[in-house]
Amino acid sequence: MLRAFPRVVIAGPRGSSGKTILTLGIIGLLRERGLKIASFKKGPDYIDAGWLALASGRNCYNLDPYLFSDETILWSFLTHSAGADCALIEGNRGIYDGMDPEGTYSTAELAKLLRAPVILVVDCAKVTRTLSAMIKGIVEFDRDVAIRGVVLNNLSGPRHEAVVRDAVGRYTDVEVVGALHRVRGEGLSERHMGLTACHEHPGVPGALERIGEVVGGGLDWRRILDIARGAPPLAGASGSGFRVPGCLSGEAKAERSVRIGVVKDRAFQFYYPDNLEALSASGAVLTEIDALKEGALPPIDALYIGGGFPETNAVILSENRGFMDSLRQAVEEGLPVYAECGGLMYLGREIEFQGRRYPMAGVLPLRFRMEGSPAAHGYTEVEVRAENPFFPRGCRLRGHEFHYSRVVEFSGLETAFAMRRGKGIDGESDGIVYRNVLATYTHLHALGSPEWIEGMIRAASGYRTKKGALLRI
Repeated sequence: MLRAFPRVVIAGPRGSSGKTILTLGIIGLLRERGLKIASFKKGPDYIDAGWLALASGRNCYNLDPYLFSDETILWSFLTHSAGADCALIEGNRGIYDGMDPEGTYSTAELAKLLRAPVILVVDCAKVTRTLSAMIKGIVEFDRDVAIRGVVLNNLSGPRHEAVVRDAVGRYTDVEVVGALHRVRGEGLSERHMGLTACHEHPGVPGALERIGEVVGGGLDWRRILDIARGAPPLAGASGSGFRVPGCLSGEAKAERSVRIGVVKDRAFQFYYPDNLEALSASGAVLTEIDALKEGALPPIDALYIGGGFPETNAVILSENRGFMDSLRQAVEEGLPVYAECGGLMYLGREIEFQGRRYPMAGVLPLRFRMEGSPAAHGYTEVEVRAENPFFPRGCRLRGHEFHYSRVVEFSGLETAFAMRRGKGIDGESDGIVYRNVLATYTHLHALGSPEWIEGMIRAASGYRTKKGALLRI
């Protein structure tokens, strides 16, 4: 089945070229013209995706060739683009950067899979004619990548722009579709994990408005829209014969409807929309929980604590002892809890951050220290080697890790995962198991790890059944 759909990939020669600012700006400009925009982020990033979701007014979905198959990527793209007028896909790292010298899983490979034209954004600081050689090399490196335009970023002034424009026009066959001059405080602040998460940014509407002003003044949005509309028809899974991986059948839903709590607040906000949607599609009723404000856990059959920044919210988290006490009691009563990264840290005894120690839930006898550089950053692969509440032994799961925290007290605890790639907790293992708790540094994506969906529903269903049996006694 062939489908014509306007789309464009925003890529750069390296990280920090200006991809996120440009993508946010384009989304804002097109929405101002009444267009509905679907946004996607290449790779496992949560923070950029959060900003893109706010700018587009709808969920931003991750497309990650490492985490899931080409067929799943095509299904996800076509499904989540439905009803939109145009799709923007923000790349990551440099356009040809992948996991090996062949560029496996790179932005370029994703663009080819989606048959999407590419807009290249390049940082022009302290360079003029040499930039033409860089662009020419990127274009000729792989002619199957359809680079249709370039945006000149970080120009120092009109003369700088004129020289660079002339050189690019003279020595390359790539059209300049935008020129952005250097400005101070474009609207997005940064910290140790990149951009400040939108949930903690002090002024999201103002930041997006400022970005729109900066980008709108130097961008030919009409030409970029023309390039997107010129994308060839795309063949892929239409949705009729392809089901979200891991989602349960209608009969299974009716039998296994459960209530799953999701801790979602300023401290914990790293959740893939696909994960939550897949749980709902499998019959789960999701209940959002604020660990900063609520006094106790509500009635639930399982709990999902995602990643985030518990360290920057440590004061408020540590003061809410009532909620932590109720969580600890629920764990002792057998509540299934799945926790990732920040959720793992929250379940420990304390977090050491900027010279101070903050008590956490105390479910696990762990102490964490925030470091000045990443303790782990990259893709992971784990093999399930031990009994746990969610996964069968022997299965392999692909995920990613990115954290500045380190476990400084870890002994006598069972782990379910053997690291085949990545660092995990101690370089060899991940996935701490205690009663019906599984806490891990590895983040999983439901489309690449359907076992996670089934495991969550199964664990919640088992706990609900057990509770019902005890009430009948």
